[in-house]
Amino acid sequence: MMKQFLRWLILGGTLFFLARAFKDHWLEVTAIRIDAVGWAIIAIATGVTLLAHTWAGWVWTWVLQDLNQPVESVHFIQVYLKTNIAKYLPGNIWHHYGRIVAAKNANVSPSAATLSVLLEPLLMAAAALIIIVSLGGTFAAGNVNLFAQIAQILALLGVLCVVHPRFLNLAISFLQRLKGRMSNTTTESNPRVSIRRYPVRPLLGELGFLGLRSLGFILTMFALGPLNFSQIPLLIGAFSFAWLVGFVVPGAPGGLGVFEATAIALLQNRFPAAIVISAIALYRLISIVAETAGAALAWLDEQKTQS
Repeated sequence: MMKQFLRWLILGGTLFFLARAFKDHWLEVTAIRIDAVGWAIIAIATGVTLLAHTWAGWVWTWVLQDLNQPVESVHFIQVYLKTNIAKYLPGNIWHHYGRIVAAKNANVSPSAATLSVLLEPLLMAAAALIIIVSLGGTFAAGNVNLFAQIAQILALLGVLCVVHPRFLNLAISFLQRLKGRMSNTTTESNPRVSIRRYPVRPLLGELGFLGLRSLGFILTMFALGPLNFSQIPLLIGAFSFAWLVGFVVPGAPGGLGVFEATAIALLQNRFPAAIVISAIALYRLISIVAETAGAALAWLDEQKTQS
C-alpha cells in the first residue's frame, strides 16, 4: 500500500511540475518552428536512438555469454527489441519477464536468464553513475556540494561492488540453495551459475548505450536551436542524470514524466526554457517511435528468417 501511494505521489508531483513548466512557457513553446533541416536532424536522432536500443540488445548477449550461456546474438537482439516496448505497461517489469521466458525457451539456464535481466539494469546504472561522477560538475547549479559528490562516488562504488564476481557468486549460491530447499531439489538438478570474470565488456557496452541515447537527445536539442560544442558535456551529464532518476524512481512506467521533470529542472536555467521543454517532449516521442520501430523490425526480421 505504501509503495503504491509513493508511486502515485511521485507521478502526481512530476505531472504538476511539467504542467506548470508548460503553462509558464507555452507561448514560447508554440512559437518554435522546425525547418526542413531540423526535421532531417530529428530523423537522424530517431535512427540513433533505435541504434542505441539495438546496441543494448547486443550488450545483453554479452551478459549471457559472461554467464557461460552460448547464445545466438541476432535472435536475442530480436527478443530484446520486441520486449523493450513492454516497459511502458503498468508494473514496469513485463519487458524483463518477456526476456526471461524467451531465454528459457532458447535453452538458457533459468538461473542465468533471470540473473542476466537483473545484471543488465545494474550495469546500466553503473554506467550512468560513471558519467554523472565524471561530468556532474557541468550541470550542477553553482558549486557542487561535497556531500553530493561523496554520495555519487559511494553509490558508484556500491554498484561496482555489487556486480563483482565475488559478491555475485555468493549471492547466486545463496539463492540457489534457498530455492533448492523450498522446492526439495538438489544442486545437481539445478546447475550452479557463476561469473568467472568482472563484466568489464558489458559495462563498457552500457556506457556506449548511454552515449548513443545522449547523442539522440543532443541532436533533438540541436534541431530546435543552436548549440555550442562546450555545451555537449553539460547535455550528456544532465541527460544521464535524468535518465538514471527516471530509471530508478518508482513513478510511471518507462520513467515517463520523471525523466522529463528532472531534465527540465537541470537544463531550464542553462538553455531557453521553451527549447528545453520542446526538446524533452519531442525526445520522448522519438524514443517511443524508435522502440516501436525496433520491435516491428525485429518481428519482421524474425518472420523472414522463419519463412
